[in-house]
Amino acid sequence: MLEGVVYRSLGASRPEVLVGPKSGFDNAFVSVGKDAVMVVSTDPVSVIPRIGMKKSAWLSVHLVASDVATSGIPPAFAAFSFNFPAEMGEADRREYLRSIGLASEELGVAIVAGHTGSYPGGGFTVVGGGTMMGIGRRGQYVDPSMARAGDSILMTKGAAIEATATLAWSFPKFTEREVGKNLARRARLLLDSCTTVKEALVAGKVGLGPAGVTSMHDATEGGVLGGLGDMAAASGAAFHVEQDKIFVSEEARAVCGAFGIDPLSSLSEGTLLLTCHPGRVDHLKTAIEKEGLPVFEVGSVRRGAGLWMTRGRRPPAKVRSVSEGYWDAYAEAVARGRL
Repeated sequence: MLEGVVYRSLGASRPEVLVGPKSGFDNAFVSVGKDAVMVVSTDPVSVIPRIGMKKSAWLSVHLVASDVATSGIPPAFAAFSFNFPAEMGEADRREYLRSIGLASEELGVAIVAGHTGSYPGGGFTVVGGGTMMGIGRRGQYVDPSMARAGDSILMTKGAAIEATATLAWSFPKFTEREVGKNLARRARLLLDSCTTVKEALVAGKVGLGPAGVTSMHDATEGGVLGGLGDMAAASGAAFHVEQDKIFVSEEARAVCGAFGIDPLSSLSEGTLLLTCHPGRVDHLKTAIEKEGLPVFEVGSVRRGAGLWMTRGRRPPAKVRSVSEGYWDAYAEAVARGRL
């Protein structure tokens, strides 16, 4: 569908578009002057009733902002379209809208346009869409195509952050029964980690380009492996990673196991994937860790193509496909009444 329809239906061709929609890319880049470039990204916005209006709004804002920040350019402007379902009462709508504004303000983002309405036929959890933009200097940004052979590959926090948190919130009794109350509580706390804005902007300050951070990507659909595969395809290089170095928290391992999904390929908003010149890795790790965020070196970029993974002393094996299991697990849990 993407290759056959979406990428063939992009409207007019304009010379200002430096980078348009591509598979595996978080952002587009548009020239807005001789030396200036605008980064643009868009995503759905959601209300997850179990986590409440405030947290749903915070998560929606950070999902879009995290993508923009992977360019190294801070998000600055936003437009939102809200199509609220009829069953969402006025008090909840007010709280959600106010929380969208507060989360945007905390990030320094001005909401400059949008639409707000309610129509029959809608429902939870997706209630609209959000677009964010930032302005930077030409040549002072990165995208997933810029990784180069010789770079080191790093990741922050761990795998399956969002899958773990949202499953634990959405199905609390089942989760507590399967993994215990303490682990389930800690899994729910991971919701606060579902953002990559801070570490992406810290990485940008370390330095962007061939001598510093060469690319960044937010691990969402397909998780860590899906994100790394996207980066490998975008850069035309081979990403070699060591499975044992990909950090999976106790919470993620337990919750994903309870729902029968692989944490390495499960929804992981909050995990930032980076490639970096080897000479700047220590500086990058120190800068991110100063913000209280863990970061792990998991592999290297080499000549070739595709995502390759090793485990122990086994030879590298090519990862030919990544299957995101979160949505099927969620649907099955709803069907079975695992509340």
